[in-house]
Amino acid sequence: MKDITRGKFHPSIRDIKALHDAKEPHSKQVKMGGLSGWSGSMLTLLLIYMQTGGGSGNTAAPPDCSVIPNGASGVYTIQPAGFRYSFQAYCEMGANGVWTVIQKRTGGAVAFDREWAAYKNGFGFASWDHWLGLEKISVMTKSKRWKLRVDLWDFEGGSAYAEYDDFRVGDESTNYRLSVGRYRGTAGDAIQSYPGQNGYGFSTFDRDNDGCDPCIFFGDIAASSCTDFDRGGWWYSKCGSASLNGEWHPKGDNTGWLSGLHWLTWKRPVSYSARATRMMIAPM
Repeated sequence: MKDITRGKFHPSIRDIKALHDAKEPHSKQVKMGGLSGWSGSMLTLLLIYMQTGGGSGNTAAPPDCSVIPNGASGVYTIQPAGFRYSFQAYCEMGANGVWTVIQKRTGGAVAFDREWAAYKNGFGFASWDHWLGLEKISVMTKSKRWKLRVDLWDFEGGSAYAEYDDFRVGDESTNYRLSVGRYRGTAGDAIQSYPGQNGYGFSTFDRDNDGCDPCIFFGDIAASSCTDFDRGGWWYSKCGSASLNGEWHPKGDNTGWLSGLHWLTWKRPVSYSARATRMMIAPM
């Protein structure tokens, strides 16, 4: 077993410049070099303005990607019914239908080891690695019936997927409880495999809902919280077989870690951490 206390995979200078909100886990934001004072503050405000869809509250924005006609895949402004403002989301349009992307991982530039508030509101760029936000997902899935698709890519050129009917995320009073229905796909049913995560609330390092008291890994490693090892927010259940928001690992160093982009029903060894992941939803 490798040393689980080893430091994070840090973003490159190019990635830091491209992703203004990439930060060290549990701590400070990465500053954009050479920007300070009034100009730096104005750029920060502009980035926030862009990320929230311009702050216009434009009620004409579509409620989700599925109602955007004849479009190409890309970033669109949407506003689910009942949500207080419009925001940007990536719409994936292809042979399998039109989907609203809620999570994407392709590298280590955006840290996913973040607090409850960050997972509630969302972080990253819709066009790149990001988490859309639990509150947005909760409001979207209150209406209609939704399905969830999880896409996984490995370092060997392979891929797999898992789809779930009746995907829903509860509101904050339920700790954004996860609910999924029937599974189909090629990656295996990690969400409902023992110990199943269906029906569990979301956990972050500052809000623990995972049921560990403690949890035991590999026979002799104990943890009082799944986020101690997984280093990312998720619907943990002692801690479960799926965790796509953990620490990203590069090729050649992507096995043997308790933290990673894990889907334990997919590949061996079970500690295999994916090269890339994507979660997206669409009406049934």
